[in-house]
Amino acid sequence: MNYNNNRDTKIFNGIDWGTVLIFFMLIISGWIAIFSAVNTGEDTSIFNMDYQYGMQTVWIGIAITLAVVILLLNDRLFHTPAYVIYGVVMTALVLVLIVGTTIKGARSWFDIGPFRLQPSEFAKWATGLALARYMSSYNFNIRKIRDVSGVFAIALFPAMLIALQPDMGSAIVYCGFLIMFYREGFTPWLYMIIFISIVLAISSFMIELWALILILFISTVVFEAISSKQMVVSIKYISLTLLIWLLAEIAQRTILESSFSFAQTLIFSIFLTIPIVIIHIIRTKRNSVLAYLFLFIGSTGFVSSVDYLFNDVLQIHQQKRILDLLGIENDIKGWGYNVHQSKIAIGSGGLTGKGFLNGTQTKYKFVPEQSTDFIFCTVGEEWGFVGSSFIIILFVVLIIRLIRMADNQREPFNRIYCYYVASIFTMHVIINIGMTIGLVPVIGIPLPLFSYGGSSLLAFTLLLFTAIKLNCRNNTGSSLDDF
Repeated sequence: MNYNNNRDTKIFNGIDWGTVLIFFMLIISGWIAIFSAVNTGEDTSIFNMDYQYGMQTVWIGIAITLAVVILLLNDRLFHTPAYVIYGVVMTALVLVLIVGTTIKGARSWFDIGPFRLQPSEFAKWATGLALARYMSSYNFNIRKIRDVSGVFAIALFPAMLIALQPDMGSAIVYCGFLIMFYREGFTPWLYMIIFISIVLAISSFMIELWALILILFISTVVFEAISSKQMVVSIKYISLTLLIWLLAEIAQRTILESSFSFAQTLIFSIFLTIPIVIIHIIRTKRNSVLAYLFLFIGSTGFVSSVDYLFNDVLQIHQQKRILDLLGIENDIKGWGYNVHQSKIAIGSGGLTGKGFLNGTQTKYKFVPEQSTDFIFCTVGEEWGFVGSSFIIILFVVLIIRLIRMADNQREPFNRIYCYYVASIFTMHVIINIGMTIGLVPVIGIPLPLFSYGGSSLLAFTLLLFTAIKLNCRNNTGSSLDDF
């Protein structure tokens, strides 16, 4: 392959300066918010390492240096060693489980002198590169189960390791690859299944299990009847189930003298109907019924497992936050305290805010983690609706620019990676801002380029500027064939 020596005559040729400007606006706005959130009025030196804004100043300097280095590199260096980078970061995720530092119950950090690094943040960048390399390979076919399984393995392996730390918030972010997957043409049925699963999971908290299974059964039968235009047969299924249930209720009270509950006999009746339905399928050769039958069994198994996942997998504080979000429990002095105080802070800002360093919720530290996970409530209180809207607009414009950047790529690797970065930014922004205003559970993830934290800032700088660098090739009109 021939290398075009004239391609990089201008070091920064083809850079999307609009995206770079948004990057600087976000990190500067974030630093101002961090300063306000932690400032005590005793020492306002921006280089005071005893305060988070002093450390953030250092991290911003390192991030800008990193951004420049990325722009100076040959973009081929992100494509060729993508799997090696992924392997190194995955090794770091394994090591942190063994020798990492535990903070707030999660073994997620490496102590390196005066600094701490969180490998889970950098895993997002490494995963993006590996996915782009795998999906842009010559023989990849998004319609082949084997290839799709490979994508899920690459994306979910780091999520699994991060969940073991345990850091469920950072693990959930990896679901963002599904957005990229959709843009690459994956079947929309998967997203319909995910949506239905979310609805069923929420319903399992609101509705008794027996009632939910009954609703699922009736809905499945009705939908099958509509699709096959066999409403009479479907009514027979429902009637048969209710008859079996009625007989079971009578039998256990008169003959068996058992103590089965109303729910137990109803579920028993539904599943006793299934063999009869299967016999009907065999006799009439209506294969569509079989598909709906599997759908019902799968849905029933899913809602039955939600209770186990909720009680045995999630930690107590995660359970409480979900219950608080759904309105099942309202503990504003306990698990719901953070969100309650955050909403007070944002609401008290009004149209234009209370002004820099004048936020009472911020000044008197009513909201925990206000420089990290809840940084947006500082913006809401001191900058008001106008300032909050400005920050949200910056993120929206950044994400739109990344999507347009991806749409304009000629190389599959570049396109897939840019879509992935847009997806990760979207997940972080929606979840972080959503949890500060009570729309999603509190899962503890930073606002990109805004929240305090060196690992987060460096990782998002890597994510963003790698996309900017890859886009330079598109703007300069060269391709991978130049190598």
